[in-house]
Amino acid sequence: MIKQAIKVSLMAALLAVPAVGQAESVDKVLITLTSAEQQTRGMAMVLGNTMQAQGAKVNVLLCDSAGDMALKDHQSAQLKPKNVTPEQLMKKLMKGGAGVQVCALYLPNKGVKADSLLEGVTAAKPAVMAKALTEPGTRVFNF
Repeated sequence: MIKQAIKVSLMAALLAVPAVGQAESVDKVLITLTSAEQQTRGMAMVLGNTMQAQGAKVNVLLCDSAGDMALKDHQSAQLKPKNVTPEQLMKKLMKGGAGVQVCALYLPNKGVKADSLLEGVTAAKPAVMAKALTEPGTRVFNF
């Protein structure tokens, strides 16, 4: 009888505690991308597309040389195994509803104007981006 009571108590305690490693649902994702490395850029976009397909609202902030991905005339090499560029993956993400912005410092330091950016890409406003980075429920991923 005591063994049965102990078993029942242990089972109740285990059911009341969330499973270790259980993933929390993420509704909003902000990817900050600064890497100059082609594979890192590609993987950031692959993961962004995958999170978007799983229902997350995704936004991307491109800073430093990663901002080059948003330029109309920028071309990079295709990545295996799908033979796509990070820019193609970024455009797919945008078609799915993701917002893409370049850092506020990118355009003036690159020496180009906003009309050099792909359609739909804008320059980030620091106050708006700061709010997005700290908004409850937003998970930030840095690449």
